[in-house]
Amino acid sequence: MFDQTPTITREALAAMRLPAFATGEERAAVWRLIEIAKTDTNQARHVADFLLAWWNPKNCGGFDLRNLWAVDSAIADDMQTVFGLIARVHEYPTTIDPAFDAAFRSIVREWHPEMRTS
Repeated sequence: MFDQTPTITREALAAMRLPAFATGEERAAVWRLIEIAKTDTNQARHVADFLLAWWNPKNCGGFDLRNLWAVDSAIADDMQTVFGLIARVHEYPTTIDPAFDAAFRSIVREWHPEMRTS
């Protein structure tokens, strides 16, 4: 017997997926994290690393998941919400909300002053 199971390509499956949008709570979580990342604390550094790993991992580096251990539970909850957003929407932050662009550039200037963000 031959297997008559139809196959579908990854591209065809992606084309069938409905566009996903950030919820109000997800956007609020991003904004809370942005505000934290703009401060000068150890937790802020971890939050900045998390956000910038999404925005530009090639130039800003990745995010060590163990850094979740170094932030308050409310911050970790917001990071978890944003992680879910990233996994579900498959977009960069500035595609989700163009207003994020200036905020992320500000975080880069604070934590990666060697980078030019124009």
